[in-house]
Amino acid sequence: MKDNCEKGFRSESDLLGAVDVPECALYGVQTLRGVENFEISRFHLYDYPEFVKGLAITKLGAAMANHELGLLSDEMYEAIAQACRELMGGEHLDQFPVDMIQGGAGTSTNMNANEVIANRALEIMGHKRGEYQYCSPNDHVNRSQSTNDAYPTAIHIGMYMAHLRFKRHYEKLIEAFRRKGEEFRNVIKMGRTQLEDAVPMTLGQTFNGFASILEDEIKHLDEAAADFLVVNMGATAIGTGICAEPGYAEKCVAALSEITGWNITLAPDLVGITSDTSSMVGYSSALKRVATKVSKISNDLRLLASGPRCGLGEINLPARQPGSSIMPGKVNPVIPEVMSQICFKVIGNDMCVTMASEAAQMELNAMEPVTAQCNFESVDLMINGFETLRIRCVEGITANEDKCRSYVHNSIGVVTALNPVIGYKNSTKIAKEAMETGRSVYDLVLEHGILTKEDLDTILAPENMIKPVKLDIHPKK
Repeated sequence: MKDNCEKGFRSESDLLGAVDVPECALYGVQTLRGVENFEISRFHLYDYPEFVKGLAITKLGAAMANHELGLLSDEMYEAIAQACRELMGGEHLDQFPVDMIQGGAGTSTNMNANEVIANRALEIMGHKRGEYQYCSPNDHVNRSQSTNDAYPTAIHIGMYMAHLRFKRHYEKLIEAFRRKGEEFRNVIKMGRTQLEDAVPMTLGQTFNGFASILEDEIKHLDEAAADFLVVNMGATAIGTGICAEPGYAEKCVAALSEITGWNITLAPDLVGITSDTSSMVGYSSALKRVATKVSKISNDLRLLASGPRCGLGEINLPARQPGSSIMPGKVNPVIPEVMSQICFKVIGNDMCVTMASEAAQMELNAMEPVTAQCNFESVDLMINGFETLRIRCVEGITANEDKCRSYVHNSIGVVTALNPVIGYKNSTKIAKEAMETGRSVYDLVLEHGILTKEDLDTILAPENMIKPVKLDIHPKK
């Protein structure tokens, strides 16, 4: 687009006066004011293609409804629709330079979309950019709308797309843990509680546990994302529907459902939903739940791989880079480390979303832009983290079977498996002596003549220590 455009500037005007807009730009004066006013972050609309696509879908749905109501001519509708579909296909993304974090409750974003669509529609109809008498950003592209219904609807649609993408990558990570659970199903190891020896388990159970707690979150994510399918199109400024034709809201929402193939519905109370951003809070909270669990798992991977000689060393993480500028041979668990940092950022974003949602006043929440930026960013960060963790860490993990088995053999924790047979008192006596002497539980039980070797081997068989079993074994008299 930029390479083929004319050089120079065109003059556009708004409430505050005339401004020179680059001739090569599809955006116009209000976008330019937004760019100048909000040099805030490094997050721009063009960094979030799903949001831009959400804006295009919203504007297409509005145009379809307006055309059906006779408010747009056939020619203008077709041009606006083509412009919207180009945006939905990923074209003209560079024409959305406004900062995601902005004042004005999203007005700069809404007008950025209106101006790009209007100027592209003008080109399609054979007019020049800026000749808004033939297709106006406000009077035609924004017909029957306000920023206060078009902007949140675009966020909802964009976030639902982001959710579907998030799930695909999340499920691939879960499956990677499942495969490791199967691979390690026969590797016996010690479980630990409060970082102390507990009772035996398999390494496969550990990794299946990781997969299970992550899988549990899918239903919460889906439930939270379902709120994005409820929109307030037709609410216009504050929910009363001023400047919208009767029946427009219903036709617009029906058009959005047709475009997306999703069951998008109109909120029953447009005044209420126009100031309510709790759907953003709900999804951010669901992401926080995932982040909390993924960080826990990342910590466990680092602990299980600690060493290699002076830590637990039960698993090996793939070596990805030298770990020190001064200690030769050191390799750090850099992938779980970066995953945890991503999780911390997502948890922090959740606090920002919560505070911004609470800041709604009267009939609008002017702080919605930062809730959008945080949620889109959190999704992107987590997806990048999932792919990095899966490909560069989880898929390459190997087990140190001998070390895992030696921990079980030498652990005092195995005495717990004897408790149902020899009783708590005898078990405590054996555990105490083992701690004081450094001898194994196995040897002490035989030495004290509490059980026969055959019975002891049966109780301490790996398959009998990793699940509930009923053994017909009795201690010696």
